[in-house]
Amino acid sequence: MESLGYLMAGLGAALSFNNLLFAFAGCVLGTLIGVLPGLGPAAGTAILIPLTFNLDATGAIIMLCAIYYGAMYGGTITSVLINVPGEAASVVTCIDGYQMAKQGRAGSALAIAAIGSFVGGIVATILLVAVAAPLASLALKFGPAEFFALMVAGLCLVVGLAGRNILAALLMTALGLLLSLIGMDPVRGAPRFTFGIEELYDGIGFVPVVMGLFGVGELLLAAEARQTHLIQADLKKWYPSRDEWRRSSGAIGRGTVIGFVLGLIPGVGAIVPTFMAYVLEKRISKNPERFGKGAIEGVASAETANNAYANGSMVPLLALGVPSSPTIAVLMGAFIVNGLTPGPFLFQEKPELVWTVIASFFVGNVLLLILNLPLVGLWARLLKIPFAYLCTGVLIFCIIGAYGLKQSLFDVWVMLGFGVLGYILRKLDFPIAPAILALILGPMMEKSLRTTLEISGGSFAIFLDRPLALALLAVPLIVLAAIALRPRAFANLRQTDIE
Repeated sequence: MESLGYLMAGLGAALSFNNLLFAFAGCVLGTLIGVLPGLGPAAGTAILIPLTFNLDATGAIIMLCAIYYGAMYGGTITSVLINVPGEAASVVTCIDGYQMAKQGRAGSALAIAAIGSFVGGIVATILLVAVAAPLASLALKFGPAEFFALMVAGLCLVVGLAGRNILAALLMTALGLLLSLIGMDPVRGAPRFTFGIEELYDGIGFVPVVMGLFGVGELLLAAEARQTHLIQADLKKWYPSRDEWRRSSGAIGRGTVIGFVLGLIPGVGAIVPTFMAYVLEKRISKNPERFGKGAIEGVASAETANNAYANGSMVPLLALGVPSSPTIAVLMGAFIVNGLTPGPFLFQEKPELVWTVIASFFVGNVLLLILNLPLVGLWARLLKIPFAYLCTGVLIFCIIGAYGLKQSLFDVWVMLGFGVLGYILRKLDFPIAPAILALILGPMMEKSLRTTLEISGGSFAIFLDRPLALALLAVPLIVLAAIALRPRAFANLRQTDIE
């Protein structure tokens, strides 16, 4: 009851004119940041921190938090319309969202993404208020062993994205893991697989790779087809049909739970819950063959998990003072700059600030829905832009995004190189998503595994002594057993190759 009283007081403060203005500005800026390929919420939030130096602490934190979850939706727009993820968590949305746009259902995809993001954000905030303390204690049980087991489980579940082409998915997963090894050894501190190229000491950048594989690769395919428009789409229908609402409702509920729970675990990252929510929907679907061809529940699950994660990831920050993602780490820096130290003591020392910020999540998600849902038709009309102009604009944005991260032309060449590779892989019908997920999870898996082995003195028996880690490792074993008992998958692959 005490928390509810604080929340009501915080909601009154969040609805004041100044704080409402800060939340609105953050939502608008966040959406624009998400739309721009390569910028992302972490970089965008970091860039805009100087704007808050002259603001009071509460207004500054409200604005930066709104930028964070605003960017989570903004990345959906380019993912659906031109197959270029505005930020990492929107990669999964490309799989079905872009196919829906090609079928003339861009409005439905954007509308269900906006509503799913709203539901995920609101429900996750309610859960944050209701059960923050017990759920935060669960995150404390995740040591290096449990974190490694979770990453292995997520990586094995990626075969669910491959359909029949399981062998190709495994090969792409291996490619992603090999790419993740490039750079500095996290323990020895020595460069590996860099071939003397200094730009590779920090590893292969995720943003140039994903923009190349998805954005440039798609542009090359479109150029080969000599399209006059990037997408031939009927824009008369802007909102989901009754059947699409029915198929999306369950996906929104499940995506909310997955996104919020994984948001509690430091280091998971926003892309992991979106992949897991998508794989789950494909696994339980009566028609899994529709996924990858414009299944609206694929868009709904990924986008809901995305925003539920954004709000759930605030639990470790506010309750424990532990940043759970790069963007949350930036927000933690903003707290410190404003003379605040996130953690349990913050609830005792500054309860009015904490609960005003939490209440602003409700306000921000409502503003985000109001801003984006009526504009679905406007965003969908971008499909009317002639191909030559849109293609040029997308390529320029990709180049700016790749160059702007480190002001390095090397990243631009990396993006173009992976664009050619993405084109070839698409022509050969190889799934790209497994390589992307492996590239992201590879460094985290390696660091967790090596830390675990250092703790155990090099003994793998530590996984048998940790019940939670053992349970998580059982998931990939079950997946691999299911693959082994389904030899038709490999037979179908060979038959497809022969044809």
